[in-house]
Parts: sequence; structure tokens; C-alpha cells
Amino acid sequence: MKHLSIVIPAYNEADNICALIKEIKQLNLDYSYEIIVVDDASSDSTYNNALALKPVVPELRLIQHETTSGQSAAVATGIEYAEGKFIATMDGDGQNNPADIPGLLDTLMNSSNSKLRMVAGFRKKRNDPAWRIISSKIANSIRGFLLGDQTPDTGCGLKLFYRSAFLKLPFFDHMHRFLPALIQMQGGDVVSVEVSHRSRIHGVSKYGTLNRLWVGIIDIIGVSWLRLRSKKIEIRRCA
Repeated sequence: MKHLSIVIPAYNEADNICALIKEIKQLNLDYSYEIIVVDDASSDSTYNNALALKPVVPELRLIQHETTSGQSAAVATGIEYAEGKFIATMDGDGQNNPADIPGLLDTLMNSSNSKLRMVAGFRKKRNDPAWRIISSKIANSIRGFLLGDQTPDTGCGLKLFYRSAFLKLPFFDHMHRFLPALIQMQGGDVVSVEVSHRSRIHGVSKYGTLNRLWVGIIDIIGVSWLRLRSKKIEIRRCA
């Protein structure tokens, strides 16, 4: 059993994925871990580029979707095949800094709160175009107001949580943006920790403002319904 599984969804990140994998390897983590890259049927050489690193990064595991299914599906696939008790997710574009992972794990493992299930990254200082930062702040404000998840940056790809907590959640497309609210829906607690954020060096973002806006409105309605209909089940004892 691995201690930590680092799950990286990737779509057309051929110029970024290898540098990211090497960065994680260079952390020299002092616990057992694996790096799971889920290639969401990229049309470029993302999978083959990562595959070339397997001889020098034995912790690396690769999964490729048959068809492009979206970021949430790639995250879910990686967690399904993961062997770790703890899951760290991060974007494949290199904007999340792997050096933040040990701190997030320490926060989760050493917390005195027995209900803590997730530590969410908070990109307080973002290195993105102004329009993306503004649209993200608006979206986070709307989500926070309607869902009350008290998470300032649900769109940050860098999160660390118990694998067992994720496996209890309902799956739907774009669920990765609502993980804090979904975890809370199941009775778990979530805390946010400031993490660094880097500029994208290669490639382009796969998300636009308008497509995220309309889909986000539908998703918020759906998650609100799930919260209303969910029921927390607590076990008193078993023998």
C-alpha cells in the first residue's frame, strides 16, 4: 500500500508533463508514493513523453483514456487505480508547485480535527491573465454564497484528501470544482491553505470564460440539490 498517490489529469500537455514529473521526483519524499498521470486521450504526445520517463521514475504510473472525457473523469480514474491512503491532485500544466504537497499532507495528517478530510489549495497570488483571475473570483464568490463551503479557491487543482472520502462521493462531470462542498455534504471538514501559483510556460488553457459560466450555473444547481437530498449516516457500533 502506498502512502500517497499524486494524481495528475493531463490533456495536451506534452510540453509540460515531463518537467512536472521530474519536479515531483526531485522532492525526495521520505514516504512511499506514486505518481499517476491520466492522459485524457490527448491529441499530442503527452502519453509517450511521460512514458519515456518510466525507466528513471519507477514511481510513475500511466493511464490513458480511450476518448476525451474531461478533467473530473481523469481525476476519478486516477483515484480509482491509486494505491495510496492519501490523494494529492494537481493540474498537468505545471502551474501548481509540487513543493506545496508535503505541507498539505502534514496539515491533514497532524490535524487534531478527527473530521478533517481535505486540505484545499488557495492560490492567493495567481499568475494568470487578469480576465481569468476576475472570472475565477466571481465564480468562487457565487459558489461560496450558494453552497456555503467556506473555500476561497475551489478551482485550485492542488488538493490533498483521503482516498476513502472521495470514493464515497457521487460522480458527475465537473465535480472536481465542487469537491470541498461534496466532502462537507458527507460530514467531512475542509480547510484551505495558501499555495504558490506559477505562470503557464507552454500550451494554452483548456477552459474559456463563457463555457465555464453556463456549465457552472447548472452544476451549482445540481450540487445544491444533492446537498438538500443527502443524508449523513453515522455508525454507532458493529460486531
